[in-house]
Amino acid sequence: MAIPDFQTIMLPLLSLAGDHAEHSLAQAREVLARHFALTPEELAAKLPSGRQTTFSNRVAWAKVYLTMAGLLGSPKRGMLRITPLGETVLRDPPERMTIKFLEQFPSFLQFRKGADNTPQNDPEYLTPANGSETPVELLESACLQLRNELAASLTRHIKTNSWEFFEDLVVKLLVTMGYGGSVKDAGQATRKTADQGIDGIIKQDRLGLDTIYLQAKRWEGVVGRPEIQKFVGALHGQRAKKGIFITTSHFSAEARDYARQIDPKIVIIDGAELVQLMIDHDLGVSPVETYVIKRVDTDFFVED
Repeated sequence: MAIPDFQTIMLPLLSLAGDHAEHSLAQAREVLARHFALTPEELAAKLPSGRQTTFSNRVAWAKVYLTMAGLLGSPKRGMLRITPLGETVLRDPPERMTIKFLEQFPSFLQFRKGADNTPQNDPEYLTPANGSETPVELLESACLQLRNELAASLTRHIKTNSWEFFEDLVVKLLVTMGYGGSVKDAGQATRKTADQGIDGIIKQDRLGLDTIYLQAKRWEGVVGRPEIQKFVGALHGQRAKKGIFITTSHFSAEARDYARQIDPKIVIIDGAELVQLMIDHDLGVSPVETYVIKRVDTDFFVED
């Protein structure tokens, strides 16, 4: 069974509260997980941001919608309890509780309209017709789509520049990630006339106590094990213990297996990983807009 959407969760959650006891969200999640017979893998599945599990997010939003409709109350932070209105609904429950069902309650309609009474604030505008995703899921999915489009654009720009640009980009990325300090002090890209299989050199730290050697391949085809072996030979020639092999394409399974097993230690980064690192460390990209999601600080409203 797939992870249920938050509308499917609402009625079982209300039924759980039908015992008139106070329940925490953690307790509710445990009971609901058993109710829906979710597997460990389904319970561990996370939102695109990786900050919260999908199931936890959907249970939380089910509670929000039921609370805004007046069917659940929050006697204290993180707790839920059924209300008299919720008891009335449970005496003659629908087959499935939906947003459409909740529209009969004035408090829910007011919640949908928002403080300024305009439908643009309607949470249903952020909910697809099948109700499978919460507003947070939709926002994170949109962010992931934008990130993927940005990554594809970065890849195109990298491939239209020269190999010299790519080698310098690799050094700049590692410096931006915290290796060695400035580009001038921490790293350098070697030239083809004397690199002997090494495309760049970077200090592991600001003091230069260790050196990492780089190989940068602006390729279209698959990088196989022979290329990794050549790089290992170059590292041995420098008596190096650490290396990073970065490509704009991708590695074969044999190349990845070989890199995991050998000494010196080699980290391999393919084109998809490269552009993600660039995005994470703001290299070659710049922020356009920032959105902040806020929630009520319930402690603020507790009187001394």
